[in-house]
Amino acid sequence: MSLAHFTLATRDAETTASFFTQIFGWKRLNVPGNTDVLAIWLDIGQDQQMHVLQIEGFEVSPFEKEFGRHFAFFFPAAELPEIRDRLTAAGVMVIPPIRETPFERFFFQDPTGYMWEVIDRDHFVRE
Repeated sequence: MSLAHFTLATRDAETTASFFTQIFGWKRLNVPGNTDVLAIWLDIGQDQQMHVLQIEGFEVSPFEKEFGRHFAFFFPAAELPEIRDRLTAAGVMVIPPIRETPFERFFFQDPTGYMWEVIDRDHFVRE
């Protein structure tokens, strides 16, 4: 089994998708013409996708936190400083983890308000 895609609702699909192309380098994909909302599909690697849908009036959950809902992605250790630098350049606060781990990881909230975790794949130890 593998992840096919996950979908994020947002008030501004273009801003959200552009943010992830800037921060993670995810590329845009063609979107089928049978969607009735603005949709942007991103290739997140290994034949997996993120679908960004523009939904008028959408509000993100107040439970976007480390101990709440968030999305976690592995990246090679060498990429973590670059991701952190791109977040800082974009004016996004890098949030340290509450719970200590033997590997590096950090959090941030995207422009929509979703919480994301970036994890060092090279030193990850299943706890």
